[in-house]
Amino acid sequence: MAGHILHDYVRRLSAGRDRPPGPEFGSDETLPAFLARTNEDFVRTARQISPRLLIDLLAHLGAQLDVEWSGREMDGPAGVDVAWAAPGLDAPAWLDVAREYSELWVHQQQIRDAVGRPGATAPRLLHPVLDTFLRALPQTLRRTPSPVGTTVRVRVPGPAGGRWTAARRADRWTLDHRDTPASAAGAGVDAEVVIDAGTLWRLATRGITARTAHGRAATHGDTTLSDAALEIVSIVWEPGP
Repeated sequence: MAGHILHDYVRRLSAGRDRPPGPEFGSDETLPAFLARTNEDFVRTARQISPRLLIDLLAHLGAQLDVEWSGREMDGPAGVDVAWAAPGLDAPAWLDVAREYSELWVHQQQIRDAVGRPGATAPRLLHPVLDTFLRALPQTLRRTPSPVGTTVRVRVPGPAGGRWTAARRADRWTLDHRDTPASAAGAGVDAEVVIDAGTLWRLATRGITARTAHGRAATHGDTTLSDAALEIVSIVWEPGP
């Protein structure tokens, strides 16, 4: 996992800051397959690096990545497509950075889980992850037939949580309201999913299945809509056969 994080640092600094020619896609290779292959190649090599040197490299390159991101115009174009949140669009830089932050947060959380350390669940650290992941909600609902005006809310209890509501417009679903005022369970929307933060981030990154998440969540209203919402994926991911 640490080797994978180092690969993320190297890839972002090299491609985003220095811009040399990158590795080429294989014949008929999809983006998820390309990312999996190039990451595995790097991680295999990184297994030769000592833990001490790996930590040093992460500290050195992580600081450089902080400088790179701090110098970006966050409302400007990122130059990349964040497919699960803004498919087919040139995403704003802030969404690209948020996507990277959420990935790195998840990976360090997985390391914390593996070694039995407390999670990085302070609201200032966890809330941006949840907010980023739930931007996938409109894309998640895109194939769910619904009349204009249909609304689906995801509510995450706790100090790092909030409320996110997707609304069906004439041509697409949009994420219209985030962190709306408290209301009764299911009130004012066609469907609501109440899900704890730990279950949500694991579901959105395919650490658990939708069936497992359903058993841990509470749903209200239209079950077709709530079931669809629980299929959320907030990473570049290629489902198996």
